[in-house]
Amino acid sequence: MADPIVIHVNGEERRLAVDLDRTLLEVLRDELGLHGTKYGCGEGQCGACTVLLDGNEQRSCQLVVGTLDGRAVRTIEGLANGDRLHPLQQAFLDHGAMQCGFCTSGMIVAAAALLQRNPNPDAAAIRRALHGNLCRCGCYPRIVVAVQQAARAGRNGGDR
Repeated sequence: MADPIVIHVNGEERRLAVDLDRTLLEVLRDELGLHGTKYGCGEGQCGACTVLLDGNEQRSCQLVVGTLDGRAVRTIEGLANGDRLHPLQQAFLDHGAMQCGFCTSGMIVAAAALLQRNPNPDAAAIRRALHGNLCRCGCYPRIVVAVQQAARAGRNGGDR
C-alpha cells in the first residue's frame, strides 16, 4: 500500500506516495529518477549507494523509506551548484579518479561527508574514511589525490 511521505531531496521537498517498506535507493532511482546513486551489493557493504542523510553518510540500500519522513537526503546530483561541479566532482574528473564509474558517486558522497567533518584530511584519513567504499577498478591512489585537491579547493573558497 502506498502511503504519503515527505522527504527533502537535494534541497527540494518531495511528497511521495510509496510503499514505506521500500529502500531509499529504490525510491531515489525508480520514483525520483535520480540514477547517480548506484545499486551495488544491496547489503550496505560496497558503498555505491552512499547518500548524505541529514548530513551523515548512509547506505541508501539499507534505509527503509518509511523511517525517513521529514529527513533531508543529499545525493550525488545534489552536490553540484547548478552547472558548477562540486570541488570533489571536478577533482575526480581532473585526476581520472574513475574508470568504470560505478563506485564514483558513492566515493564522492562519502568524501563530501569526510570533508564536512575534517576539511584538511591527510592521505591516511582519506583512506580510512573511504575504506568501506569499494572500487572494482583499483583507482584508490587517484581517488586519494582527488580528495586532497578538493580539500585544498575548499580551504581556498572553492567549496559551497
